[in-house]
Amino acid sequence: MTAYLARRVLQAIAVLVLVTLIIFLLLRLTPAGAQSAALGGGAAHRTFLLAYLSWVGQVLHGNLGFSAARNTSVAALLAASLPRTLALTVTATVVALVVAVPLGLAQAARANAANRASRAADHAASGLTLLFYSMPVFVLGSVLILLFAVRLHVFGPEGPQAPGFWGVISDWRDLTLPVATLSLVTIALFARYVRASALESMAQEYVEAARARGAGEGRVLARHVLRNSLLPVVTMVGLSIPQIVGGAVVVESVFNIQGMGWQIWQAAQSHDFAVTLGFTLVIAAGAVVGSMLADLGYALLDPRIRDAQA
Repeated sequence: MTAYLARRVLQAIAVLVLVTLIIFLLLRLTPAGAQSAALGGGAAHRTFLLAYLSWVGQVLHGNLGFSAARNTSVAALLAASLPRTLALTVTATVVALVVAVPLGLAQAARANAANRASRAADHAASGLTLLFYSMPVFVLGSVLILLFAVRLHVFGPEGPQAPGFWGVISDWRDLTLPVATLSLVTIALFARYVRASALESMAQEYVEAARARGAGEGRVLARHVLRNSLLPVVTMVGLSIPQIVGGAVVVESVFNIQGMGWQIWQAAQSHDFAVTLGFTLVIAAGAVVGSMLADLGYALLDPRIRDAQA
């Protein structure tokens, strides 16, 4: 396990170095004023290697640049907006997993059922998840606002405006529609993955042996299919971080939540390169770390994975 852990950490470091090189190259291509704000005075005139090492050193010390448009540091904007984005994405991911896992298992159980009604239910659920997965996030968010905020007045049309992680979480009435928008797309993704994984597990010999011993379908699903079906989902959650954060960019813009996505959108409109690239670097680093943690969790849950790569 130690060798597997060391290898994955080294791979993550290599990817992070590549990501920082790409971000730095993009910075070098921006106008001179944006370079000075992001790289520091005179850094743009140094050799590439020295300028890159100087910028990495600044990043490691929390200096992501300065936003002239906002007259504040990128790190200060990140500290204010990151908790809001975390509240939205963490809540939506948890809701998606709670709904998607049993939904995917139920679809798998009905897919091979002899009962025509059960197969029809699986097809209907698959079609519904495909619809949500294919629907643009801004369209889904706008429909939910029109239906539940404008017509029915059940929830607010805007997301929480309170600062901090717990401030956003505590405002459940305004948080419901943004979470529903982001989680519905994520549920569709996770449920289809759980269904495919469960169908593969149900075709294994140990599942057939359990049925031959007289185990009921519910017990087979809970004791034999569920655990093996969740293994790929662990990796899927890690790999889905960029997609979830990408959805959050749109959701925050639709619901006026001043998180990282909202800040990136505002920065893109005002050509604030320091904010755009600084936030992109943080999101990319989070995706790399999330992927590494997902792979490590997969190896912990299934020793065959780490043994095969030892």
